[in-house]
Amino acid sequence: MQTLTVNYCREDFAAENLSHLAWASAELISIRRYWNGLEAPEGRHALARMLWTDSALHVLFETNQTEPLVVAEFPDLEQKAINLWDRDVVEMFVAPDRNELRKYFEFEAAPTGEWLDVALDSTSGKRVSDWEYKSGMEAAAKIEDGRVTIAMKIPWSAFGKNPEPGDVWLGNLLRCVGQGPDRGYLAWSPTMTEQPNFHVPERFGEFHFVK
Repeated sequence: MQTLTVNYCREDFAAENLSHLAWASAELISIRRYWNGLEAPEGRHALARMLWTDSALHVLFETNQTEPLVVAEFPDLEQKAINLWDRDVVEMFVAPDRNELRKYFEFEAAPTGEWLDVALDSTSGKRVSDWEYKSGMEAAAKIEDGRVTIAMKIPWSAFGKNPEPGDVWLGNLLRCVGQGPDRGYLAWSPTMTEQPNFHVPERFGEFHFVK
């Protein structure tokens, strides 16, 4: 099972502060394999960092971008962007209770700053999506030559609980890039399905909260 460390940060900060000094203390997490475990081209690789504060979970993605962006022409940042997963996007899945890993949350953000949040429950064998879920997440992004940086900030109220030092939550970090037959589906913890599918809680990795 994949594992990563989520370091504690005393100071909270906005998602739009993409260059906050606290990110230097976060573990570097490599996202370089497709969902099936095969190595993706370097131009599609990404790095992620995670931090936690007393009030929120933070994640920062730094992605290589060597192909044309697939984004909305007129992005709407005021509400969740349904079908955001059909364009270039980074995603985070979080299951705060490892004993109920089939109850988890999905957060997405795009190079445009568009975002999406949804609560998911597949305990019945069928995935049920709560599109009315409101996490209060923040998203921010910056497009540069050959690179896109995207951040998300999710308040603990989104999960109904706060972690304690030593807690282990489950989840995955993901990236979708490109379009058509060559579209890439990258995963920190590959799901190893026959067809691209990120919704495999059994393949979630461990998020270790340390302070």
